[in-house]
Amino acid sequence: MNSFLPNKNVTVLGAGSWGITLAVYLDRLGYQTTLWEFDCQAADSLASERIRAAILPGISIPETVLITSDLQASLTNCELAFLVLPSHAARTVLQKIATLPISRNFYLVSCIKGIENGSLLRMTELVRLCIPSFSPTKLAVLSGPSHAEEVSRNIPTAVVIASESLHTAEQLQEALASQMFRLYTSPDVIGVELGGSLKNVIAIAAGICDGAGFGDNTKAALQPRGLAEITRLGKAMGAEAVTFSGLSGMGDLIVTCMSRHSRNRYVGEQIGKGLKLPQVLQSMSMVAEGVRTCRSAVQLAKKYRVEMPICREVYHVLFEGKSPSAAVGSLMTRTARPEAD
Repeated sequence: MNSFLPNKNVTVLGAGSWGITLAVYLDRLGYQTTLWEFDCQAADSLASERIRAAILPGISIPETVLITSDLQASLTNCELAFLVLPSHAARTVLQKIATLPISRNFYLVSCIKGIENGSLLRMTELVRLCIPSFSPTKLAVLSGPSHAEEVSRNIPTAVVIASESLHTAEQLQEALASQMFRLYTSPDVIGVELGGSLKNVIAIAAGICDGAGFGDNTKAALQPRGLAEITRLGKAMGAEAVTFSGLSGMGDLIVTCMSRHSRNRYVGEQIGKGLKLPQVLQSMSMVAEGVRTCRSAVQLAKKYRVEMPICREVYHVLFEGKSPSAAVGSLMTRTARPEAD
């Protein structure tokens, strides 16, 4: 066990499928684990039933995991906290954390794959805005191809842990690794966050291809071209291009575009079949981050003067009623250019 968490007290903030999966995994590693659920009735139900079958069937939460809706109690004596919230809920929770009489001398890992609408902030930027006293050397990002449905069942998975502090990344790497869950370190927080967030928009496009019946050729073209525009924006925002060829870029893009577990691909598939966005979202019990991130992506592209044609067309389809066939037509008839552009 890693000595940098001497009391082994960890907290998972958010009891969705990935939050539950992390809590179960951390308990298995021997940590004293608390799982925080914002809704008190849902927390009581989860503490009693120990399963959330609607979002993660078949996975039981051990009795050794404390489940609570008391945010302050969940962070008292906490040495390591994981943010596993929808991006649109993060600001409110972080603002509450900033008011609590708890030690700031703990590590915080963002597992959120989204960009806040309006502010266009990445989640680590939002942490530092809401909790100015929090040291960036104790802040990290966990990202990569890691569907909860598979990690919870001990299917071999590899992810990236990124931090401005190499020491922090290496400490977390050692603390969280197991035979079935491998971590690589990265200093590129910007790139890891952007890769994990923007791939969700491309996954919606991949789902649209599936739903509309465009075929494998279309979907195979979509993924590298989607990665190209993610990389363009990432470089403009200060990320390293090589990051996007790794697990938090290409790896996460592939799994999110292809997997039956992908909520973002599912949204696109239903849109491709002719449903409207409100209908699709109303039918879902979990959040598809790509819907909100699409708005942020289009605004970031404009801000940094970067071409992101796939994200732009997804935006037109989701929010302006453009048909999938018309969107594909717009992409296919763009001005010819070299592949490297």
